[in-house]
Amino acid sequence: MIRTLIGMALAASFAAAPALAQDTKISLGFSGWTGFAPLTLAKGAGIFQKNGLDVNLVKIPQKDRHLAMASGDIQCAATTVETWIVWNANGIPAKQIFQLDKSYGADGMVVRNTINSIKDLKGKTVAASAPGTAPYFTLAWFLKKNGLSVKDVTVANMEPGPAAQAFLAGQNDAAMTYEPYLSNVRDKPEAGKIIATTLDYPMILDTVGCTPKFLAENPKAAKALADSYFEAVEMIAKDPAKSHEIMGADVKQSGEQFAKSASFLRWQDRAANKAFFAGEFQTFSAEAADLLLEIGVIRKKPDLATIVDTSFIQ
Repeated sequence: MIRTLIGMALAASFAAAPALAQDTKISLGFSGWTGFAPLTLAKGAGIFQKNGLDVNLVKIPQKDRHLAMASGDIQCAATTVETWIVWNANGIPAKQIFQLDKSYGADGMVVRNTINSIKDLKGKTVAASAPGTAPYFTLAWFLKKNGLSVKDVTVANMEPGPAAQAFLAGQNDAAMTYEPYLSNVRDKPEAGKIIATTLDYPMILDTVGCTPKFLAENPKAAKALADSYFEAVEMIAKDPAKSHEIMGADVKQSGEQFAKSASFLRWQDRAANKAFFAGEFQTFSAEAADLLLEIGVIRKKPDLATIVDTSFIQ
């Protein structure tokens, strides 16, 4: 009888105890680009976990990131604004939910010292990622602003890191790359020079987006993802030394080296996000979509109003 009463009491206590909440799992595709680093900080500093998320950050080349999203291997990704246009136009539905950064010289074109202007690249070979990626789009943007097109150059498809390494090794006439690789060329002027960056042509704007299915099924997790990013940006401001150390470790840089790379971009806090999506986003997206059509990366523009959901930054 006593055993029965004890058993009943234990059963009642277990029934009354709150169930342990499990963190929502998210796989997010990104790269070693400096602008994405607050995501690695949010993971490394425990911000994601504190906010009820179990985030798996997966490094996937930009040219393959949409395939991972289409297959369900990842639910979210970090990439440039125009890339979301490409993915949606090509049947990979996704919505941007918050802005990560703006490039202020962190993306650029490096050329041999004998090349004095972008117009001099006509007939030359430029290393850049495949069509549909940010470096390829940046190349097309820079060329268009100087009266040329991608048809006027030979494009050697290489990712930003290998493109910079090949350039320093004497291959190709020019290359499209970004931080931290761009600084490798800054440090070796005998190999070549940086002829243009996003200071000259401000057009690299990074955002995080997710599949419509994930957003519909996990709105609280999507909000927590955005909030975690904003917390990471706040941590960078409050404790830059520790933050730079955590973020630098992911790309094999010291805290000081990472800080130098990060000086060429601006991470966007909640207020900056609200301002961006209230006007600049629409203007840039429209111009980007026109250029993507012109260079044949997309055949039809998607409805730009349907590839963003700003409810998660409120």
